[in-house]
Amino acid sequence: MKMSRFNVDPDIDSSISNSNEYTSYQHCPTKVPLNGMQYTDVDAESQNFLSDHQLGKKKYEAEYSPGSASFGMSVFNLGNAIMGSGILGLSYAMANTGIAMFVILLVAVAIFSLYSVHLLLKTANEGGSLVYEQLGYKAFGIPGKLAASCSITMQNFGAMASYLYIVKYELPIVIKHANIDVCGVFCSSWYTNGDYLVLIVTMAIILPLSLLRNLGYLGYTSGFSLLCMVFFLIVVIYKKFQIPCPLPENFINITVNVSQPQVNTTDEECCKPKYFVFNSQTVYAVPILTFAFVCHPAILPMYEELKDRSRRKMQNVANVSFLGMFVMYLLAALFGYLTFNEAVEPELLHTYSKVYNFDVVLLIVRFAVLTAVTLTVPVVLFPIRTSVNQLLGASKDFSWPRHICITVALLVCVNILVIFVPTIRDIFGFIGASAAAMLIFILPSAFYIKLVKKESMKSVQKIGATLFLIVGFMVMICSMALIIADWIHNAASSGEHADGH
Repeated sequence: MKMSRFNVDPDIDSSISNSNEYTSYQHCPTKVPLNGMQYTDVDAESQNFLSDHQLGKKKYEAEYSPGSASFGMSVFNLGNAIMGSGILGLSYAMANTGIAMFVILLVAVAIFSLYSVHLLLKTANEGGSLVYEQLGYKAFGIPGKLAASCSITMQNFGAMASYLYIVKYELPIVIKHANIDVCGVFCSSWYTNGDYLVLIVTMAIILPLSLLRNLGYLGYTSGFSLLCMVFFLIVVIYKKFQIPCPLPENFINITVNVSQPQVNTTDEECCKPKYFVFNSQTVYAVPILTFAFVCHPAILPMYEELKDRSRRKMQNVANVSFLGMFVMYLLAALFGYLTFNEAVEPELLHTYSKVYNFDVVLLIVRFAVLTAVTLTVPVVLFPIRTSVNQLLGASKDFSWPRHICITVALLVCVNILVIFVPTIRDIFGFIGASAAAMLIFILPSAFYIKLVKKESMKSVQKIGATLFLIVGFMVMICSMALIIADWIHNAASSGEHADGH
C-alpha cells in the first residue's frame, strides 16, 4: 500500500492512501450529514445517492485533505448516530434488571463502547484506512472484510426492522385517536391492524422513496430524528408526575382533560422500585444496551471530516457524545420504569396506550416519531442494497431492474420479519447480541491486535485488547444462547397452553 507520510504529531491522522484502496462509507445505520464533505462515487448505484448532502464513497487523494466539521458539529453528528430506536427499549431493560444493576450495565457498556472507539481510531491510524470494511480486509483479508460488512448489514437490517416495528405499534394508536368519537366502528377496522399498516406504509411511502436515486431530505431527517427523541424524553419525564402508581381501574383509558382520580393505595408493593432483578427477561438487558450504543461504522467517516483532526480530539468528541447519550438513556429508562414499573413493555411509547385513550402530547410524540422512522427506513436500506449489489458482483453500470429487484426483496424480507416476529424485544436482543457485539467488542479489538504492529502482545495495550476480545465473545455467545433458550421455552409454553385449551 502506498502511504503519504507527513511530519505530524503521532495523534494526527495519517491514514491517507490512494483512491483505489477505499470502499464506501455505506453502512452507517444512522443519518449523519457532514457539512463540507466532498465525495465522488465509485459505482452508478451510489453516484446519485444523497448528492445534496455529500454522503457516498469518498476517493482519497494522495495528499492530506483536512476536514471541515467543527468539534461541536461532530459531537452533534455522533450523538445523532448513537441515538436510535434503542432508547424505546431501555425502560424494559431496567424493569428486568433493577435500577442499580441497570446503571452498572449502562456504565459498563458506555465505557466499553468508548474503549472500542479508542481501539478503532488507533487502528485506523496504524492501518492506514478510514473505512471499517477496509480495516477488516487489511487485517484478515476477504474473511475480515466479509465479517465487517455482514455485521454492519445485520445492524442496519435490525435498525430498519425496529423502525417498522414502531410503525406497527404506534400507527394503529394514532388512527384510533383520529377516530376517537366513532371508535366503535373504526377500532375494529382492518386499517387499525398493525400488520396491514406496515405493508401499506411500506408500499405507499417507503418503497417509492427507496427507489429514488437521490434522497436529498436526509439531512433534515437526521436532525429531526434526534429532536423527536429529545421531545420523547421530555414527555416521559413529564408523564411520570401525571400518572399515579398503582393505576386505579378508573384511570385506564381516560383523557388528560378530566380530573385526576385518587391514587389507589391498596397495592403499593408493585410501585416500589427494585434495585436488583433477575428473571427470564434479564438476558435481554445487555443486548438492548449494545444495540442502543452501537455507532462505530460512523466513527471513521466523522474522524476523517473532523477539522484539525487528531485521535485525541476525536476521542474527546466521542466522550462528549457518549456522555450526552448516557444521560438521555438513563433518564428515559429511569422515568419510564418509575412510571410503569413491571408493567412497562419492550417499546416504552406503546405502554402509554394502557393509560391514555387520547392525549394530545403523546399523539404529537407518536406522529413525530412515526414520521422520523418512516423517512429513515429508505436511508438505512440504501447501504444494505449497495452491499448486496457488491456481494452479487454486479457491474458498476446502474441497472433499474436490478435496483428495483433488490429493493423489493429487502423490503419483503424486513416486512416478513416485522409481521411474524412477536415483539421488538426479539429484534433488540438478537441484533444486540450478534451484530452490535461484533461491531463494539470483537472487530475493533481483533483489528487492533492484528494491525497495530509497534506494540508487542505482552504490552498493556495488546493485553487489554485481547481481554476485550474475550469479553466480546463471552457477551455474544452467552447472550445468544440465553436468548435462544428463552425463545424455546416460550414456544414450548405456548404449545402447552394451546394444548390445554
